[in-house]
Formats: sequence, structure tokens, C-alpha cells
Amino acid sequence: MTSINPALDPAIIRARDAEDVMVGDQIVRHRLASRLIHWAVALCFAVAILSGMPIWTPIFGWMATLFGGLAVCRWLHPIAGSAFFLASLVMFFHWERPMRLLASEWDWFGKKMFTYMMHETIDDAEIGKYNGGQKIFFYAAALGALGLFVSGFVLWFPMSFSQPFRTAAILLHEVTFILFTVAIVFHIYLGTGAEPGTFRAMTRGTVPRSWARLHHPRWYRDITGDSAARR
Repeated sequence: MTSINPALDPAIIRARDAEDVMVGDQIVRHRLASRLIHWAVALCFAVAILSGMPIWTPIFGWMATLFGGLAVCRWLHPIAGSAFFLASLVMFFHWERPMRLLASEWDWFGKKMFTYMMHETIDDAEIGKYNGGQKIFFYAAALGALGLFVSGFVLWFPMSFSQPFRTAAILLHEVTFILFTVAIVFHIYLGTGAEPGTFRAMTRGTVPRSWARLHHPRWYRDITGDSAARR
């Protein structure tokens, strides 16, 4: 018997505009709007970083050829950066409510965060739809997007600001860019190789029940009513 691709299941297609619902052995985790917003942010960031690297240092000058030369990068980078900030702003308000840290999740600022980044199992039956590490990353990314935009605005119109402002903007832009890029690398790793099945949630929108029960047991219990999950 041939297996049916869950993404092509008519019931899942009908449920693409809903979240946190079961369809057979699948759970709809991210509706279409959420996925489009996420990938719009990712695309804008990719264009911004690839066009900004050759401006930052000649070592990455070869990247300019991807866009037609350094002159193109100089006007494309601030536009892509602005689009990234606007898309990040939409994403922030779209996800802000479910990303609010609960009182029980503040301990993710310590040992749990490093355990999560090292891809070690965290035995916590109260992990909801998003764990504390994901929520912290969400707010850190929002803050980083704001820092890049504010500092980038100063560098886009340098003659409108004094030398101290320009110097501070250069430092803020470079430090934020480096930290943001490192965080994105971890984000990609944790969403792919570290937790198989996570990436499909942002492409197909669904995850297997077994994945939800393992990684987000409280969310799984809330949806399925299975009170015994990870108890």
C-alpha cells in the first residue's frame, strides 16, 4: 500500500488556515499565514546579509557578483534590510501572544538554554507549543532586527547625524550582525538536524503526533486530551 503525503491530505489542506488541530496522525502546527511570514523574514534576511557582506569587507567581495556588482549591493542592502525589519515587525505582532514567557520558563535563561543548544534532552512535561528557548530567541531576534534597522538607518543617511552617532551606529550594526548571524546558524541547526521533523512544520505546516508528544508534551496534551503524555 502506498503512503499518502500528509501535506497532500485533503483534510490537512482544508485545515491549512487553522492551527493546533488534529488531522489523522498529524497536528497542524503552523497555518499558511504563519509560514509565509516566517519565510518572508528569512528571504529578506538572506538578501540583506548576502548584499551586505561585500560592503562590510573586501574578503566577501565575490558575493557582490550575485547581485550584479558592489554598486548594486550598496542600494539593495538598505532596501533589503528595511524589508527585513518590516517583515520582522509583522512576525513579532503575529507571534507575540504565544511567545510570552511564563513564570515557569524564566529558568531557560540559565542551564536549560545551554542544554537545549547542545541538543540534549530536557525532561519537562510542561513544555507548551513553544519552549522557553524558542521564546527567548524570538525576543532576541526582534531586538536584533530593531538594532540592525536603527543603526542601518544612521549609516544610510550618515550626513544627517554627527560623528559620534555614526561611530556608535557602525559598532552596533557590526556587533548585532555578528551575534544575529551566529544565532541564526543555531536556529537552523536546531530546526533541522538537531530535531528531525521540526523543519517540516515550517514547510508543510504539520507535525506527527509522536513528534509533538516528545518535544512539546503540554501542547500535545492540550490538543489531544491525552493526560498521560510525559507525565
